[in-house]
Amino acid sequence: MAQDPVHALILADGDPPDAAALDAAWPGWSDGIDLIVAADGGVRYAAGLGLGPVDLWVGDGDSLSPADLEALRGAGIPMELAATGKDESDTELAVLAAVDRGATRLTVLGAFGGPRLDHALANVLLLGHPRLADRSVVLLDPGARVRLVQAPGPDGAAVSMSLAGRQGDLVSLLPIAGPADGVTTTGLEYPLADEPLQVGPARGLSNVRLETTAAVSLTSGAVLVVETPATLSG
Repeated sequence: MAQDPVHALILADGDPPDAAALDAAWPGWSDGIDLIVAADGGVRYAAGLGLGPVDLWVGDGDSLSPADLEALRGAGIPMELAATGKDESDTELAVLAAVDRGATRLTVLGAFGGPRLDHALANVLLLGHPRLADRSVVLLDPGARVRLVQAPGPDGAAVSMSLAGRQGDLVSLLPIAGPADGVTTTGLEYPLADEPLQVGPARGLSNVRLETTAAVSLTSGAVLVVETPATLSG
């Protein structure tokens, strides 16, 4: 018998997430959360989301004071303290901890903000982590929803992703790690029909969702799907 999906919320240590703004931009984003994992300083933002206590804290502790860490221990929050000289980011460790606990759907907040561009890029590229290949993962803030679609599938066939959402929102399709082939879209203003997308040219940038049931498929490669609310399209 198939197990019920497990929805994990990952709190990365970026800009503080605004629950009301997230609700307005992405209705239903927090539905069915089963597990909340904080990555180091991301634990500071948990209370403001109003989703309940953190189930697990993961990190090397360099974003918190000794008093903060002691407070976590005193609150009885399970902690996985990593060495400072580690190979993984705190966000990566938090994501993998959620996977180890059965997460099949992961929503990551705080992945883009903060002072360091390299951290933001690393978080986006984390979508391609091998251990996330068969899971639904989204990086989220009020201004963007980012996912990854990769092909071919296990059977060598094309892979499709639903782009369901509001009419008028922007949808950008950005190939990474090489060209994407056989890209086909439905429900977008500028359709693609079995076309390639190359790394570099902005061919897939700033499309517009015309229907609430839009979709994209591809036969090979990897494409970042970046959605932006129409209110922020400029």
